[in-house]
Amino acid sequence: MGPDVPLLNDYKQEFFWKRFPQTVLGGPRFKLGYYAPPYIYVNQIILFLIPWVYGGVGIVLYQLNVLKDYWASAFAAGLMILTAFIVQGMNLCARQKNMTVETFSSGNTLADEDEFDFSSCAGSETTTFIIPGKKYLINTVFHSILAGALCGLGTWYLLPDRLMALYTNTGATVVLFIFGWVTVCIGEYSLIINTAVETATFQPQDTYEINALTRPLYIFAFIAVDLAYRFTVNATLLQTNQVLHIIFVFLPVLWAVGILPPVDALFLWLLEQVLEFGLGGSPMATNLRLLVMFIVSVGVVIATFFIPDTLGVVLFTTGMGFILSLDLTQVEASFRFCCRTAHASLEYPKHFRNRIGWQLGWKEALIYISLLIMTLAEAGLLHSFATGSTTSRISPQTIISYILIVTLVVWKIFQEIQSAYILFGFFRNPLFPKGVRTVKVFKQKRAILMKAGWIQRILLNLISPFAMVAFLSVDTSLQDLHTASLCIGFTRAFRIVWQNTENALLEVVVIAIVRLATLHSSLVWWNSIGTGIQLLMVGIIRDRFFQAISKLKFALTVLVSSWTEKKQRRKSSSTLIILNIILFPVVLTIIALASALSAPLLPLFTLPVFLVGFPRPNKSWPGPVGASACICPDSVYYQHMMHNLAAAFCMAFSAGSLGNPSPGSHFLCRFQDRLIWVLILERGFGYCCISVKGLELQETSCHTAEARRVDEVFEMAFEQDEQAKACPINQHIGNILTPCAVLPVEVYSDARNILTGIIDSHENLKQLKEDFAKVFIWVLLHYAFKSKSSETFQNNQPLQQNVTWSDEYTITSVQTESSKSPKDSDSIISETFNEWSDGDMFELESIGRKTRISLIKSTTGVQQIITQPIITSIPGSVEIHSVSPDMNDEELPRRTPTYGLPATDKGRERFMEIGSHEMGPLVVFSSPYSHKLKVPENWQSGPFPSLLLQDLLKSFPKDWYSFVLTLLDVVHSDEKSSIIFEMKGDETLRDMYAQVVMTCYGVMLGTDSAIPSPSQVFKSTYTGRVLSLQEMLLQVGRLNAEAIRGQWANLSWELLYATNDDEERYSIQAQPVLLRNLTVQSADPPLGYPIYSSTSIHMPLF
Repeated sequence: MGPDVPLLNDYKQEFFWKRFPQTVLGGPRFKLGYYAPPYIYVNQIILFLIPWVYGGVGIVLYQLNVLKDYWASAFAAGLMILTAFIVQGMNLCARQKNMTVETFSSGNTLADEDEFDFSSCAGSETTTFIIPGKKYLINTVFHSILAGALCGLGTWYLLPDRLMALYTNTGATVVLFIFGWVTVCIGEYSLIINTAVETATFQPQDTYEINALTRPLYIFAFIAVDLAYRFTVNATLLQTNQVLHIIFVFLPVLWAVGILPPVDALFLWLLEQVLEFGLGGSPMATNLRLLVMFIVSVGVVIATFFIPDTLGVVLFTTGMGFILSLDLTQVEASFRFCCRTAHASLEYPKHFRNRIGWQLGWKEALIYISLLIMTLAEAGLLHSFATGSTTSRISPQTIISYILIVTLVVWKIFQEIQSAYILFGFFRNPLFPKGVRTVKVFKQKRAILMKAGWIQRILLNLISPFAMVAFLSVDTSLQDLHTASLCIGFTRAFRIVWQNTENALLEVVVIAIVRLATLHSSLVWWNSIGTGIQLLMVGIIRDRFFQAISKLKFALTVLVSSWTEKKQRRKSSSTLIILNIILFPVVLTIIALASALSAPLLPLFTLPVFLVGFPRPNKSWPGPVGASACICPDSVYYQHMMHNLAAAFCMAFSAGSLGNPSPGSHFLCRFQDRLIWVLILERGFGYCCISVKGLELQETSCHTAEARRVDEVFEMAFEQDEQAKACPINQHIGNILTPCAVLPVEVYSDARNILTGIIDSHENLKQLKEDFAKVFIWVLLHYAFKSKSSETFQNNQPLQQNVTWSDEYTITSVQTESSKSPKDSDSIISETFNEWSDGDMFELESIGRKTRISLIKSTTGVQQIITQPIITSIPGSVEIHSVSPDMNDEELPRRTPTYGLPATDKGRERFMEIGSHEMGPLVVFSSPYSHKLKVPENWQSGPFPSLLLQDLLKSFPKDWYSFVLTLLDVVHSDEKSSIIFEMKGDETLRDMYAQVVMTCYGVMLGTDSAIPSPSQVFKSTYTGRVLSLQEMLLQVGRLNAEAIRGQWANLSWELLYATNDDEERYSIQAQPVLLRNLTVQSADPPLGYPIYSSTSIHMPLF
C-alpha cells in the first residue's frame, strides 16, 4: 500500500458531496448528479419553510394580542398536522396514479440514488421524488401528529417575548429566532417529507423508519427543559435554559458531524449508563437482558425509598445487591431443566455438558445462600451495634478504612505480578516466566505465580466484599436515607460491591482516604451528599478518567505512526501533525468531550483528524452477539477450541493474569496461524460473559503484515529471555496490544506441508496402481447399496421374484446437494451413513455422506428416483472442488471430492425427466437380489475397443469383489449367507462392475502395465495437514479498548455513510501499530468479516 492511495475514489467523492448537504439540511436534495427542472428545487424550498410560515402566523397573532401564546402554538400545530396529512396523501395518490406497486426499500444506506425523469411541477414522478412517503400506515399517522406537536411547541419555544426575557438583548433574540426556526424546519422536513441519511448511523438498515424520529427527539428534549422552567421557576433551570437555547441553534452542526446518536443507539446507551453508574449494575450481553435488568434495578430503588426502617433498608439493599450481581442465566437454565418436556429431557444433558464453568446445582446454590446469609448477618449486626461518628479516629468506619487501604495495596501487588508487564504496561515483570516454549516448562516456572494468584483471589472475592459491606453498614448517612438521591446512592453502593469488586474497592478506598485526610477540616457540601452519592461521583470520574487516558494514548499513537510508519506517510502527514501540535488544546477538548460522553474518539480515515463519535452501547454493534460470520472451512478450528479457550480464560481471570475483566475490554490471542478476538460483554460476582471471534488464517498481505507484528510483540514479551534481562522496558509501548499472559489450552495443532515428492514418488505410484481397482470397488459397491436401500425405503414395497429391471426407470447422479424447497412433498432425506470418517475428531456430528432421494414424476406417470449425495469431510483433507458460497453456519464446510465416481449424463437425465423415455437393453440377473447393487447403464460405456477392454477385465480383482460383497448387509435374515453366495455367483452383476471399474482404471492409469507418471495421475499441487490434539501455549494480550472503539466508529461512518466499499481503500490497509486490518476484520458483519463468531459465553471467575 503506497502513500497515494485515495481516501475516497472519484465516484465516491462525488456521491459524498451530494449526500452531505442533504444531511445538513435534513433531507432536501439540492445537489443532484443530473439535470433537474427548477421547480424541483422550488418545491423543496416551499416544503422546507412551511413550518416557519405557520409558526410565524401564530407569532403575529400573539403579538397582536389576538391569541394567547398557547393558542397561537395550537393554531400552528393544527395547520402543520393538516399539511402533513395532505403531503402524505399526495404521495399515496402519486403512487396509485402510476399504476405500479412500489416496493419500499429497507433503507439501505449503501445504495446510491437513482435518476428520475420529471414531466411536470406536480407530476407523480416529482411528488414521489420529493416526498418518498412512509413504509407503514401507522408511521404516516404518528409522524404527522408528531410534526404538528413539533411545530406548535417550536412556536412556543421561539416566541420573541420569551427569548427577550431570557437574554434581554435584541441582537441575541433575532439571531436565536432565525437560526432556531432553521433547526425546527430541519427537524420537520426529516420527519414528514424526506428523512436524510445521518452521519451517525447505527443500523445498516432502517427497517421501521426510526431515523425519522432522531432530530425531532432532540428538539423535544430542549423544549422539555424550557417547559419545566416555565412551570417551575428555578435559578438553576434558568441558567440551563439559557445555555440550551444557544446550543439549540447549533443542533444542525451536531447532526452533521454525527455527535448525537440515533434513537436506538441513544436508548441502549442511556440504559447502560444508568444501569452501570446509577444503579451499580453492568452492561449486559443482550438487549433484552439489559432492559429486564434495568427495570428490576429501578424497582429495587423504588422499594428502598418506601422502607421505613434503616435496618430494613440495609438488609434489603445488601441482599438484592448480592442477588442481582449473580449470573442469573444459571437460574434460567435450571428452571428450564425442571420444566423440561420428555423430549427436552433427552436433549438437556447434552446441552448442559457444553456449558462453561459452574452449573447451578445444589452445591453452588448452597455456596450462594451461605454467602448471602453471611453478608446479611454482617450488615445487620454492624449497623445495629457499631454505627458511630465518622470523624473520630477510633470509629469503626475509620478502622475498616485502614483495612480496605491495606487490602487494595496487597491485592494490586499480587495481581500485577501475574502479568507479563507491570505499571500500565511500561516495564517487564521480572517474576513472569520468559524464554518458555513448552507447556511443561511453563507450568513449572509459573508455580509461584499460581500461589500468588490464590492469595489475590481470596482477597478479591471474599475479604474485599465483606470489608466494603462493613464500611457501608456503619455509615452515618444511612440515617438520612429517605431521600431519592441517598436511596439511589446506597442501592448502587451495596450492589457494586459484588457486581464489580475491583472498581468498588478503588472507589471506597478513595472515599476513605479523603475522609482520613479531612478529619480536622469540614467539607460541608461533600459530606452533605452522603456516602452513596460520593461513591457514584467517584465511579463516574474514575471511568471517564481512564477513558481519557486511553483515548489520549490512542490519539498519540495515530499521530506518531502517521509519520514513523513509512507506508502510512502521506503528503498531508506533516501538515496534519503541525496542525495537531498547534491546535493541541482543541484536540484535548475533543478527547475530554468524547470521554465525558463515553463516546468513541473517531479518527477520520484513521488519520490524525479527530472527531467525537456518537455514544453507542458497550458492544458497539446493534445485532445479537454471534448472529453472523463469514463461514469458511477454517471456521471449524475456532469452533472446536472455543470451550477450551473459555476454560483457560476462566483460570487466567481468576488468577489476575489478564487484569480486570471489565465490560468493553478486548483481548487478542495468538496460536500458530490463528488469531482469536475476545470481547468482555458482561461482568458480575464470580462470572463474566465473553464473545469469541476467529479471524481469517493469514490469506491477505495486510493480514499477514499485522500478524507478523503481533508475533514480534509476543516474542519480545514471552520468548526472548536474554533481551528481556537487557531491556526491562516494553519496546512496543506505542502498540495498541500489550502482552498479558501465556495460557495452556488443549487445541488442534495444525502442521501443513506440500506433498510434492511424497505422493508422486515411484513407490506411491506403484501402490496406487495396485490399489486403485480395489478401492474403487469398495466405493462403488457401498454407493450402489446405499442408493438402492434408500430407493427401497422410499417405495416401501416388497421384493418380487424374477423381476426384469430396466435402466429406464433408475437414474443415478453424483453431484453436490442443491437447494430444495422444504415444502416439496416429493422429497425425503435418507439416513446418514459414515464412510471413511474420522469419527468424533472435532466432537461434532459424524462426518460422512448424506444421500438425498427425490421422486420426479414424468409425463408417463412413472416415478424416477434420483440420488444426490452430500459429500462432507474434515478440514485437512485434500480438497479439489471449491466451497459453495451459500453455506451457512449449520453446514460448516467439510466437503471432499466425490471419490472419482463416474459423471452422469445430465442431458439424458433431463431428457428422460420430461417424459421422452427410450427403452434401454434389458438386464437380467441370476439372483433376484442383485438389482440392489446394479449400477446405471450409462456408466458402463467406455472409450476402449472390445479387445482392449477384454485385456483390462482380466485384471479385475474378483476375490476382492467377493470379499466386499460379504461385508454388505443386503438382507436381514437367516439366509444372508446363501443370498450373498448367489450374488457372488451372478456373473451379470460381476461383469457390470468389472466393466465400470476397469474402464475407469484404464482412463485414469492407462492400459499398459507401466507405472503412470505423476503428471498423468495428479493435476495440481497437493498439501497435507496433520492435526494433533494436544495442550499448547496460547499467547494473550490486552488491546486498547478506545483504539478499537475509535476504529470501529470510523469503519461504521465510512461504510454506512460515505459508502466507501473499495476493497483496496486506505482505511483497511495494514497498520501494524494500530492493527487496523485485524480490527476491521473483527467487526460484526456486514462491516467486518470474522470467519467465526460465538454467542455469548458465561464463565465463572472463581
